[in-house]
Amino acid sequence: MLLFAGTAVAALSAIGLIWLGYPGLVWVRSRLAGRPLRADAGWRPTVSVVLATRDHASAIETRVHDLLATAYPAALLEVVVALDAEGAQTTPAALVIADPRVRVVVGDRPGGKAATLNAGVRGATGELLVLADVAQRFEPTTIPALVAELADSRAGAVSGALDLGPGTGRWSPVRAYWTLEKWLRFHEARRHSSIGVTGAVYATRRTLWPVIPAGTILDDVYVPMALVLQGWRVGFTYAAIARDVRVIGLSAEQQRKARTLTGNLQLVQLLPAILTAANPVRAAFVWHKLARLTTPIWLLVAVVAGAPWLITQLMTWTPAQQLALGALLLLALSIPPIRRRVLGPLVWGLGMQVAVVRALRNAAGGRWAVWQKPSV
Repeated sequence: MLLFAGTAVAALSAIGLIWLGYPGLVWVRSRLAGRPLRADAGWRPTVSVVLATRDHASAIETRVHDLLATAYPAALLEVVVALDAEGAQTTPAALVIADPRVRVVVGDRPGGKAATLNAGVRGATGELLVLADVAQRFEPTTIPALVAELADSRAGAVSGALDLGPGTGRWSPVRAYWTLEKWLRFHEARRHSSIGVTGAVYATRRTLWPVIPAGTILDDVYVPMALVLQGWRVGFTYAAIARDVRVIGLSAEQQRKARTLTGNLQLVQLLPAILTAANPVRAAFVWHKLARLTTPIWLLVAVVAGAPWLITQLMTWTPAQQLALGALLLLALSIPPIRRRVLGPLVWGLGMQVAVVRALRNAAGGRWAVWQKPSV
């Protein structure tokens, strides 16, 4: 039984190392040897906001008006709406936006986010690119905050912060995940570079834009990692906020997670140098993006090895003690707040592990065409 217990402890330790140990190390290195980018709020280059979308006209128009409401000088701003060549729910002629700063282009074939972004960038004229999605709303200060970070000559790209908004519960597991993710990216960026950016709110220099291969799942990891391999740094700022207007449910988050994790594995194929010494943040990429994929394996080992040990321990209890434990558990789970805070995270946690397994299966089969509009 000691062997079973030791195996379970080792598996749980591996999970702790991935989810707590690595972030802890990043925090220490950030505090002791951080080299934060130097923001300059007075820098005013021209900016093109690129909105790659396949949404319907009314959603696009609402989002464009939100982007134009920025505090950034109007004379220095343009918005390029790039419609997916395949699957777009509207046409350029159907969009009614009476503002000369707005341009509409059609994405490249065979369609998809990467091909649409490439076309949008070609249609842009600004010195800087700000990448945005339809499902979020920017604070008026979001674009100025992104621009300020790129004033540092070392910065190739900078990510903003995704806020899930009031529709997602305060104790929601997805909110906890994004809180950790933003914190981790902030400290990674202080040390060198954030491992990936938030696709709904990031900026880069137009001259540095890498032509993204068609079918790329994660532009928001491909672009920053391509820049890191060229010697640039990738920053993060909490001041650039994109608020999600959706309520994220388990099914939608599981679908999104399976897609993004599949994209992380695809990235190794698209940018093989990312796992070589040419990548100054290679270790961070492995721990942040790849090591997490082993979590279901460690969980399975912990359950299989720990169950016999736990059952053996319970068998040493008297029947009265066993009944008391069962009654206590049933009583606790009968109280709604406790049930929500215990069973909710458990169900979400298992759902996310299913997403990891789906991603591994996609990668093993070379199935990279996994993009679809999530249902919320």
